[in-house]
Amino acid sequence: MTHEEAFYIGYITKTKGLKGEVQLYFEYDEPGLLDLDVVFADINGKMVPFFVSVYKMQPNNTCNIYFDDIDHIDKAQPLLRKKIYLPLTKMPDRSDEDFHYNDLKGFIVTDETTGELGEIIEINEYPQHFVATVHYQNKEIMIPLNEDMIIEIDEDEGTLLVDLPDGLLDIYLSN
Repeated sequence: MTHEEAFYIGYITKTKGLKGEVQLYFEYDEPGLLDLDVVFADINGKMVPFFVSVYKMQPNNTCNIYFDDIDHIDKAQPLLRKKIYLPLTKMPDRSDEDFHYNDLKGFIVTDETTGELGEIIEINEYPQHFVATVHYQNKEIMIPLNEDMIIEIDEDEGTLLVDLPDGLLDIYLSN
């Protein structure tokens, strides 16, 4: 399995107890729809499969998991902070009307004042808001995605028109 054949769902945040249980933090919008019988961890650039023996969803976008063959905290320790993926074949179906901020990855961002800023390379979800990361003038800039700043999303063209607050770009470009 390669990264191109998988989609990112979250990362391992910590171990729990001594029997190899780990906590997975979901960055996927609807974790309850995921089939978690086998997941893949990115370990040194390789997709390594881990078979789930038991998992319990938690209300705070996390899940407690026991993997087959990981029965001690020492075996679970190397999984900390590893990104977790599922095969594309296990991606839950969404209707065409469902649009999520994560769908903006790869879109070209244009500011009303400055003009074209660049391609969205990453979407991160934080409590109460999403943030897009864009390469602009050899720097990574972060743009909050909220209704006040977004003027238009053109799904057909893959573009996002925004009205950034004065000074936002200066924060990143002043160094």
